[in-house]
Amino acid sequence: MQIGFVGLGRMGGNMVHRIKRDSDHEVVAFDFDAEAVAAAEGQGAVGAGSLEALVGELTAPRTVWIMVPAGDPTQLTIETLTGLLEPGDLIVDGGNSNWHDDQRRSATLSEHELHYVDVGVSGGVWGLQEGYCMMVGGAQAAVDRLAPILDVLAPPDGWRRFGEVGAGHFVKMVHNGVEYGMMQAYAEGFELMHKSEFPVDLKEVAGLWNRGSVVRSWLCELAERAFEQEGNDLTAIGGHVSDSGEGRWTIVDAIDHDVPTPVITAALYARFYSRGEGDFNNRVLAALRNQFGGHEVKRAG
Repeated sequence: MQIGFVGLGRMGGNMVHRIKRDSDHEVVAFDFDAEAVAAAEGQGAVGAGSLEALVGELTAPRTVWIMVPAGDPTQLTIETLTGLLEPGDLIVDGGNSNWHDDQRRSATLSEHELHYVDVGVSGGVWGLQEGYCMMVGGAQAAVDRLAPILDVLAPPDGWRRFGEVGAGHFVKMVHNGVEYGMMQAYAEGFELMHKSEFPVDLKEVAGLWNRGSVVRSWLCELAERAFEQEGNDLTAIGGHVSDSGEGRWTIVDAIDHDVPTPVITAALYARFYSRGEGDFNNRVLAALRNQFGGHEVKRAG
């Protein structure tokens, strides 16, 4: 099979590498970073200097996989490809797009007789070795057409179609919301042990928990690795925790469906606090305690 790949960052570049390493599929690769294109060429892909050149290298019916940041970069790429592709061609969005955007884009593409599949991808930088867990949405015929690529990128039995367009990114959105809650629970537990009176080695705890414990997981394996690399105190790592949007989208959808998600919501808010975005309300709390009870206030500066 032949496939075009747009976006050769940490995920996209490794996905191209895995396809070329583990199959005979032909990949035409494009990125605005010429070094990333050169790296893909070194792995056996055909490099392209532009989206026009990429489309020109592909034989109809074409399949183009987009692996760029969600939002405007994805939208602009799809709009450009819409003007370059022909009826019957397929666009695949493997980024972290909002599933509502998938449905809107699919409707627009169908007016041009272009097919669309959304693929939620989990696996991070480890996907090259371990394979990518992939959650897929789209018409069955379009997914069947993409299946040979999905089979290479995923570990054995590591991808599923969950419904029409949007279903893949919807399931991935919820996946990331659950991930927020799991990570927050681990973080709180390790902090409690770190501040306890006992000389607990957190690397040893994480390693032990992965041997038969009900809380064993890949995240716990990564915690063990982090403590081994960075030390028990993690002093070299700042406490700012970003979010890429899926947690917020999960909460919005939960509200729309009257589903309580207190753990995921609290985990997202904890990330806000990590950026100092709760500093002002803490100052209000301190001021109120001082006003009604005369409690001491620690003055800034």
